[in-house]
Amino acid sequence: MKLSPGRRRRTRLLAVLPALALALTGLTATAAPASAADNSGWNDYNCKPSADHPRPVVLVHGTFENGTDNWEVLAPYLEDRGYCVFSFDYGMIDSLGAFGGLGPIDASAQQLSDEVDKVLAATGAPKVDLVGHSQGGMMPRYYLKFLGGAAKVNALIGLAPDNHGTTLDGLQKIAEKVPGAEALIGDVTPGLTDQLSDSPFLQKLNAGGDTVPGVQYTVIATDTDEVVTPYQSEFLTGPDVHNVLLQDLCPVDVFEHVLIGTTDLIAFHEVANALDPATATTTTCADAGDLP
Repeated sequence: MKLSPGRRRRTRLLAVLPALALALTGLTATAAPASAADNSGWNDYNCKPSADHPRPVVLVHGTFENGTDNWEVLAPYLEDRGYCVFSFDYGMIDSLGAFGGLGPIDASAQQLSDEVDKVLAATGAPKVDLVGHSQGGMMPRYYLKFLGGAAKVNALIGLAPDNHGTTLDGLQKIAEKVPGAEALIGDVTPGLTDQLSDSPFLQKLNAGGDTVPGVQYTVIATDTDEVVTPYQSEFLTGPDVHNVLLQDLCPVDVFEHVLIGTTDLIAFHEVANALDPATATTTTCADAGDLP
């Protein structure tokens, strides 16, 4: 049967979308997704911050992740060091199950705002520290800049955050050449297209500077990042910014985009340093064995 030109375009578009969507996710879950409520002990809203660690830590997961899977190593790591630790799910789309970070990022930032208010009310702390992976290290900047978050946050620590978007090694250009691809992906999962370099969301986020006064920013990047490309686009400029390349601390750390936020103990030692600069110790390759 001969297809009409419009039908041929739609068929070609549907054939390429799965590959594009997978490439644009930033994170793909390899285990069965879980809810942030199903964790191994964090999210204790009766936890009261100590004098040594007076601010609760809110963990912000990445794209196609959730508040449990992303933090099965880092959350206990921080709990064992005396922090009150919380995580939550954001950017969920009902038809796509328990994979998060897929909704519009400005709406996800409002969900972060709600979670921070909940944590502050429960713990009595005046401010929180935020630790985010991938989209979760970038999205909070919208909360800080446009939703009043700067008054409630002491520090934002990003693990492989796509602060200036990603070209995904040219796949953005492929998407632009397929008629309707970007629009359709955006309609279904706007949290993906919001992360593309030069998206309207990122243009708004980065206009006028990367940072806001009063917040300490740390970016922890890896030069093996295959998702946020080039990896240098993760770094921020402005006052109170500390940009870290893991290979400057441990040249043999080859963990890539997903692992830097889920299992890399060298990166996690640097997170601990950023949370408590007064007791920071030099991060080295030896910190790869830093579990209790």
